[in-house]
Amino acid sequence: MRLPNMSSNFLLAPIPETADYITIRDIKMAVMGSNGVGKTAMTVRFLTKRFIGDYETNTGNLYSRLVHLEGEQTYLQIQDTPGCIKDEDVCHADISRYVQWAEGFLLVYSVTDYRSYQCIRPLYQHIRKVHSDSKIPVVIVANKGDLLHVRQVPSDLGIQLANELGCTFVEISTSENCQDVCDVFQHLCREINKTMGSGEKRRGSIIPRPKSPNMQDLKRRFKQALSSKVKTSSTVA
Repeated sequence: MRLPNMSSNFLLAPIPETADYITIRDIKMAVMGSNGVGKTAMTVRFLTKRFIGDYETNTGNLYSRLVHLEGEQTYLQIQDTPGCIKDEDVCHADISRYVQWAEGFLLVYSVTDYRSYQCIRPLYQHIRKVHSDSKIPVVIVANKGDLLHVRQVPSDLGIQLANELGCTFVEISTSENCQDVCDVFQHLCREINKTMGSGEKRRGSIIPRPKSPNMQDLKRRFKQALSSKVKTSSTVA
């Protein structure tokens, strides 16, 4: 299942450097799922391929980026969360903190790991428990779609689960198709903007302009995130 086409007036682009401090609005999203499903690889691939410069990370794996979103300055924040190994880990204090913080979610599983697929439903249920009065957007992402020889989760199961939960679903390969990765993040940005833009106008923030990134560090993170996949492929072969 493909994501809807991006709106023609939807643009994620760097904000030109004009001042040390700027007033903007925020978009906060969390990337969640089990260990080893490719959450970090997705996030870093999106940032390194879609943008050049002007974003930062901290030790908590919170990625921040100044962008133009539908004509407005926006502070895009992407939280790469710790992996859930068991269903009961979904309610871990750290996970709950991320759920409370975020305005939209990518729930990621690997098509090569059935247990990671099983974690999606409890993650979704926990999100709805915390945001019970909200229509907060959730996208289910099946990653590693290129590893057909070790697939454990058919596409039909992902589509079925997404239909049951009322979520958007997409199957991607982070290592082979960067455009699909970008489309996933941009779709969630648009949905968050649509949801949070209704009703009371969103409040802005006054923040310092992020420092320039260490591109070598980001490339190293991406290679590390994909290393486990490469090892798995070579072992099976």
